[in-house]
Amino acid sequence: MRQYRALFQQLLLREINSRYLGSLSGYFWVLVQPLAQLALYALVFTTIFRVRFPELAQHNFITFVAIALWPWLAFQEAIQRALGAITSNAGLIKKIALPHEILIYAAVGSSYVVHGAGFLLVLAVLTILGSDLYLSTLPWVLILLGMLFLLTLGLALVLATLQVFLRDIEHGLVSVLMLWFYASPILYPVSLVPAPFHTLILANPLSYFFDRLRALLMFGQGEFTGVDLIAAGSSVLVFMFGLAFFRRCAGRFEEFL
Repeated sequence: MRQYRALFQQLLLREINSRYLGSLSGYFWVLVQPLAQLALYALVFTTIFRVRFPELAQHNFITFVAIALWPWLAFQEAIQRALGAITSNAGLIKKIALPHEILIYAAVGSSYVVHGAGFLLVLAVLTILGSDLYLSTLPWVLILLGMLFLLTLGLALVLATLQVFLRDIEHGLVSVLMLWFYASPILYPVSLVPAPFHTLILANPLSYFFDRLRALLMFGQGEFTGVDLIAAGSSVLVFMFGLAFFRRCAGRFEEFL
C-alpha cells in the first residue's frame, strides 16, 4: 500500500473537497449544522420537556450530548459515503490498477478528519464557555476514536461490497442509521433505559464508545479495564473481517460495475 500513499492523499482531499465544495463556507456549514442540531436538542429536552439527568453532575445537557454527537456524525457520514465508494468510482476502477479498498479508506477517512476537527473545536468552545472537561484525557480520547475508526472501516468495507452486488442497500441504510441513532445513548444515559431494553442498548457497540468518551472527558475516568481491551480487540477483528470479505469479493466487482 505504500506506493499508493500519494494516490490515497489525493483521493482523501477529493472526498473532502467534493463534500464541502472546497470553500471556506463549506467547511463553516459542516460545523454550523451540528451546532444547530445540538441547540435544537437542548431546546426540546431542557427547556420544553425539562429533562434532568442525575448522571450529569456539574455538567449541562449540551456537553453530555456534544461528546457523543460528533463521533456519531463521523460514523454516520463515513458509512453513507463509503457505501457508494466503489459503484460511484467504476470508471476509475476500470482505468487504473489500484487496491479497491483505498476508495473506502478515503471515504471513511475524510469523514473522520472533518468531524474529528469539528469535535476538537467543540471541546475547546465548551471549555471556554465553562464546561469542566478533563482535557488531559485527550490522548485516550484519540485512541478511542481510532478504535471507532477501525470499527467503521470494517462495517464500511462489508456494506460497500454488498452495494456492488445488491444496489438497493442504500435505500434501507437511511432508516437503519436513523434507528441506530435513537438506539444509541446519544440523547440519554444508558441508566435511564427500561430494564427490558437495557441489554439491547448495551449490545450496541456504539454505546461503549459514547459512554467511555463521556467517562473520560466529563469525569476524568482514565483507568482502562478488560472491557476496553475487549472493545479494542473487537474493533480490530471487525476491520480484519471486513477487509478479508472485501478482498475476497473484489475480483468480481468489474462484472457488476
